[in-house]
Amino acid sequence: MKHFQVMIIGGGTGGIMVASQLKRRNKGLSIGLIEPSEFHYYQPAWTLVGAGTYDFKDTRRKQADYIPQGVEWIQDKAGAIDPENNTVSTASSGAFTYEYLVVAPGLTIDLSLLPGLEEAMQTSSVGSVYTDPDKVWRMLRGFKEGNAIFTQANTPIKCGGAPQKVMYLAEDYFRKQGVRDQINVVFATPGSVIFGVKEIAKTLSKIVIDRDIALKTFYAPIKVDAPKREITFRFMNSHLQNCAMVIDKGLGEEMVGETDIKIKYDMLHLAPPQRAPDFIRDSSLSIQEGANQGWMEVDIHSLQHKQYPNVFGLGDVAALPTAKTGAAIRKQAPVVVDNILEMIQSKSIGTKKYEGYSSCPLVTRYGRMVLAEFKYNNVRDSDPLLSKLMDTTKEQYSMWLLKKYGLPFLYWNMMLRGRM
Repeated sequence: MKHFQVMIIGGGTGGIMVASQLKRRNKGLSIGLIEPSEFHYYQPAWTLVGAGTYDFKDTRRKQADYIPQGVEWIQDKAGAIDPENNTVSTASSGAFTYEYLVVAPGLTIDLSLLPGLEEAMQTSSVGSVYTDPDKVWRMLRGFKEGNAIFTQANTPIKCGGAPQKVMYLAEDYFRKQGVRDQINVVFATPGSVIFGVKEIAKTLSKIVIDRDIALKTFYAPIKVDAPKREITFRFMNSHLQNCAMVIDKGLGEEMVGETDIKIKYDMLHLAPPQRAPDFIRDSSLSIQEGANQGWMEVDIHSLQHKQYPNVFGLGDVAALPTAKTGAAIRKQAPVVVDNILEMIQSKSIGTKKYEGYSSCPLVTRYGRMVLAEFKYNNVRDSDPLLSKLMDTTKEQYSMWLLKKYGLPFLYWNMMLRGRM
């Protein structure tokens, strides 16, 4: 059974960043990385692909080009994790032992968690930038009239702003094509507000009003009926039900029982249900009950597992009270790296702390973007330099350039190379 000082599960943003930074700081480390995929994707650009302003093929590169030199790539699926015996099994490559384990496999999209969604996704009127952004672009180009509904599952999702971003771009596209007056644009969210950070919410609320977008809060999708082209939502705030749930006959909303609302759609985009991978859910690394059941349990500041001190988790799989984004991982990876190197040297954890930083580049139309930066408890946490140069809570052309050109360059050439 082969042994590594550090075993990393996942070759996405988190796994590659940790591997690259570890090798930069200690070239002698023996590191194994379990990742089955041949290709690595820059998923933050998939929203732009769905709006026809970015080529999907430019979001894909060979995984082999980003595995750091000196790291052994185990191109296989991770299986059972036995943290008691420091062992990880794989689908076909056998088992491996480790001194330290880094868990960063991302999450799993599970259409079956929303009844009717699997069937609906096979139709031409339902799609998602999370699964097939090119299809979304085809949907936009062919849409001329009716209800265009944008929503998200009532589960944790990666890039929580994406359902809004594609909605804003679609609305702008309809205007540019001269068909906006024939289309009802609806954004339905299980959340209580348009965005959790109040400074950003103020800007987005004005955009929603100015552009005549129907905002439906507390709307959690519970069923999709593809043959009838209907989606059913459950109103999630029973305390405000009588005053907050307003049935809009103009959209064709219809009450079903006391808390459910049915709406006809002509085009439906949604962030599909998402969960932790099975091998995490089935392991002792996951939270066993409660709201975060199935997700990996870590200390929210050290990212160290609460039961197994030689195990660390980061990225989408970790149960952290912040947004699941690449920007969050950029701040998490150095903490994991510092803690592991310190433990190797002194058997005690390092001093770096993750404060919950995440950011969401909210594209609000073609050529405009708002940059939301925040940390735990939705406290605004803007970059000091950027804040001096511009107000990132307002729509900016410079922010659009950052999203379309700057961030992809930084991702491929700096983040994945362990340089930031």
